[in-house]
Amino acid sequence: MNDIRAINSSAKALRPLANAVCSLAFCGAILGAFGGAASTASAQSITPAVTSWTRNIGGQTGYGGIIADVTLIRNSAGFVYPSASGIPSYPIGPWAGNPNTPVNQSFVFKITKTPTVATTPTATPLGIIGALINGVPFFNPLDAMSYNNLNIWHRNAMFWEAASFDSCKSHVAPGGVYHPHQFPPCVAAVDAQHHSPIIGFAFDGFPVYGPYGYANADGSGSIARMRSGYRVRSITLRTSLPNGTVLPAAQYGPPVSATYPLGAFVEDYEFAAKIGDLDASNARFCVTPEYPNGAWCYFATIAATGTSEYPYMVGPRYKGVLVAGNTGPGGGHVVPTDSPVIFTGSACPADLDANRVVDAMDLATVLASWGGGGGAADIDRNGTINGGDLAMLLNAWGLCN
Repeated sequence: MNDIRAINSSAKALRPLANAVCSLAFCGAILGAFGGAASTASAQSITPAVTSWTRNIGGQTGYGGIIADVTLIRNSAGFVYPSASGIPSYPIGPWAGNPNTPVNQSFVFKITKTPTVATTPTATPLGIIGALINGVPFFNPLDAMSYNNLNIWHRNAMFWEAASFDSCKSHVAPGGVYHPHQFPPCVAAVDAQHHSPIIGFAFDGFPVYGPYGYANADGSGSIARMRSGYRVRSITLRTSLPNGTVLPAAQYGPPVSATYPLGAFVEDYEFAAKIGDLDASNARFCVTPEYPNGAWCYFATIAATGTSEYPYMVGPRYKGVLVAGNTGPGGGHVVPTDSPVIFTGSACPADLDANRVVDAMDLATVLASWGGGGGAADIDRNGTINGGDLAMLLNAWGLCN
């Protein structure tokens, strides 16, 4: 504790020297003090879409002895291509009543480094809609079935398939595809005191975070649970859709009952602006530790009780433009055509200017942000820039892995 107080005191004294940017003289002095040399490397195209994956560097295996996590990361100027079996390194199963068994999927996903907001949003399809950082795909809320097979009242997998979920809240689809429909606690712990990490990427390229972010979209405020903008409709009869469409009797859903409680179908939910933090895609434009200038980010939503909350990860429609090749029959087996190179590094949270070196420029950013809220300088993700962040930066000093 005394060490942190000393760091706090020293950093406050240095802050006037780094109001907005580190001068060359100051950078040189700081680097000399720590035995380094000033970095002249410009920021590279090594974005969080490249560094966030859980790379298997030791040959770890998972279920059935299958190679686990992400085995290869390639990136080009515009895209990242993580290769994975679809099997995580943590224990999975059993899946009560589910006859399917996980098998190696030999996935190669294509994630854009420059996602853009769609003018006309695309509905998230059945099957895989994104990939967790360990290469396990995730699905939307649907279980592929509807009431009376009319394709109107679509069944919510959280209700109909819950019994088959393992302790990681995931199960196995036909074809051996292991996947969750909701926040998977084995990927990242639920931590209400820190900004959640990136847990995956949707196939429009926007990141998916765990359930906690900064209270305010500009990175200020405390750490807060990101609230879904969806709520259960106040209905007892299923005679209309959430958009107000009144259905003919032949298209009614079953009355609300113990057999068909509210939430059994995704049409039991409606989006209500301003009741939550997220939009209809379950996203918001916000500052995060990985995106200090702000980005559209999805959040995996949970209720105050900790239970999963609709729409769970990504909303009914993608926020961004869908990248072809990841979804549909045969999806997730992309063959790169843009000459990507292999990336063998890892995430480097203290590298605030993304040049793969932790140096005086990063130190200057921490000092200039001292006492403020979140963003890149919030290395320990607790919402405040202070001695904890400075200590982590100094401990990481030098070249990133």
